[in-house]
Amino acid sequence: MVLHLILYTKCSRIKGDKCNVLRETRLEVVIFMNTIITIGRQFGSGGHEIGMKVADKFNVKCYDKELLNRVAKESGFADEIIHSNDERPTNSFLYNLVMDTYSFGYNSSSFVDMPISHKVFLAQFDTIKKIASEGPCVIMGRCADYALSDLDNVLHLFIHADEEHKIERIMKRFPEEASNEDKARDMMLKKDKQRQSYYNYYSSKKWGRADTYDFTINSSILGIEGTAEYIVELVNRFEAQR
Repeated sequence: MVLHLILYTKCSRIKGDKCNVLRETRLEVVIFMNTIITIGRQFGSGGHEIGMKVADKFNVKCYDKELLNRVAKESGFADEIIHSNDERPTNSFLYNLVMDTYSFGYNSSSFVDMPISHKVFLAQFDTIKKIASEGPCVIMGRCADYALSDLDNVLHLFIHADEEHKIERIMKRFPEEASNEDKARDMMLKKDKQRQSYYNYYSSKKWGRADTYDFTINSSILGIEGTAEYIVELVNRFEAQR
C-alpha cells in the first residue's frame, strides 16, 4: 500500500510583512504490499516497463526474463531450452524429440514421455508457484494467472495499447529488426500470435479477453507512468477491501 501525505506549512515572514500563503509538501510513503500481480500483455504495449515501475513503487521483485533463469536453475533444464520454449508452444514431434535429448531432471516415467515444450511449461508452472509462496511480486505473462488461480491475494491484469503506439514503441526498441512500420507490425502480430497460442493451449481461458482477467488496461490512455500509477491505486483499493 502507498500512502500519500500532504503537509501544509505557512511561509515565514518577509521583512516584517505577514505571510498567510500555505506551502504544500507531498510525501509518498510505501507500506508493505501483500498482493501478487500477474500481467499479461500485448507486444509493444509497454507491459514490461509498466510491470517494472509498479514493482519499483512497491519495492518488490518483477519477474520477466528473470523467471526463465530461475526455471533453468531449479528444473535442471539448460538455459537455451527454457528460452527457446518461452511462450512458444510447438506441436512439432521432430522438434520435441530432438530437443528432448538436451533435457535432464524431472525423471518420473510420465514426465520423460512428455514433449519438451510440456516439460518446460510444467517447470515454469512450478517455479511461478514457488515465487508466489515467497511473497508479493509482479510476474509477467507465462500463464502466471492460471498457475496462481487458486490464490485470493492476486490481481490478474492485461495490458494492451493502440496499434500506432505499439508500432512506435517497437520501432524504438528494435531499430534494426523493426526499421519501418510494416516490419514492426509483422513483429507485433507474430509475437502476439505466439503468446495467444501458448496461453490458449495451456490454460482454460482465452488470452487477451476481458473476462479472463480482473482488469484490462489500455496503456495508450494514461501512458507508461500513468498506467503504473493507476495499477498502484488498484492494488491499494484491492488491499483496503480485504
